[in-house]
Amino acid sequence: MRYQFASDNTAGICPEAWEALAQANGGFAASYGDDPWTTRAADKLREVFEMNCDVYFVFNGTAANSLALASLCQSYHSVVCHEAAHIETDECGAPEFFSNGTKILPTVGENGKLDPKAVEDMIIRRSDIHYPKPKVISLTQSTELGTVYSPDEIREIWRVARKYGLKLHMDGARFANAVASLGVSPRELSWEAGVDVLCLGGTKNGAGYSEAVVFFDRQLSQEFDYRCKQAGQLAAKMRFLSAPWAAMLENDLWLKYANQANQSAALLARKLATIPEVQILYPVQANAVFVRLPEHLLRALKRDDWACYEFIGGGLRLMCSWMTAVEDIDALHDCLKTAARLC
Repeated sequence: MRYQFASDNTAGICPEAWEALAQANGGFAASYGDDPWTTRAADKLREVFEMNCDVYFVFNGTAANSLALASLCQSYHSVVCHEAAHIETDECGAPEFFSNGTKILPTVGENGKLDPKAVEDMIIRRSDIHYPKPKVISLTQSTELGTVYSPDEIREIWRVARKYGLKLHMDGARFANAVASLGVSPRELSWEAGVDVLCLGGTKNGAGYSEAVVFFDRQLSQEFDYRCKQAGQLAAKMRFLSAPWAAMLENDLWLKYANQANQSAALLARKLATIPEVQILYPVQANAVFVRLPEHLLRALKRDDWACYEFIGGGLRLMCSWMTAVEDIDALHDCLKTAARLC
């Protein structure tokens, strides 16, 4: 099976992260995050965001999102998000589980982005004691449909949050791709635009198997270490989660790899657009290309063993990663082009 475009999770660990793991494996080190690699990685994130933020490393994005939201909510609260958001569609109720019942309130918006008016309508829909009180707005950057919020768009949502006393959470599994796409600083897409807590993705960007929970409002992170411990997210050998971060944050390597993935997606989209039967569904702004294909082209992909994820609205999601090669793009394009010509 050919997994090159099935997900950016199917790519391996980038060489620098792999080397960092090897170096961290040399000898003994303190447990549970009291090691120099974890300290260095957290300090590098503070440099990157130009903010004295609190940083925690966990094993995956579901834990990052769920524990972050649990720290912002009581069980009787609710979280407003896009109907396509990962916390609504792909986390098996984990946000509700870890918060002891906080309700997810999905709403709408074009191209995977929250519509501020729809968010406000959801917040004010009801205010009686019988309804879970909205406490957090959660947005995804880049979105589940591969689009990117600008700083101004984030600030517009933050204004709604501020108006009603809500906190702003960002699922940043592909935050690096958004930063690379817009060419802005990380601070402009996060705390400077109003984000209180960011779940920053490393897994999809070549780090391997860890995410960082970054609290820009440090008051919100009180006792978060206890949440991590209780949820099984306090790694005994934490250095193996944090060492890749320390390596990838050096010299903006994390953004270099994100940019490579974005450029691969742009190239893939340009090539696929030359096939009349291929419909590009959403703007290609990060590392995802969504297409709609007729049945005979879908069969051609399956015959050639391409693994692809059928996604929202019946489209096909093609993901590029830090290690996507031009040869892979050409091979996929040739498969579809040949099938289209034969029909």
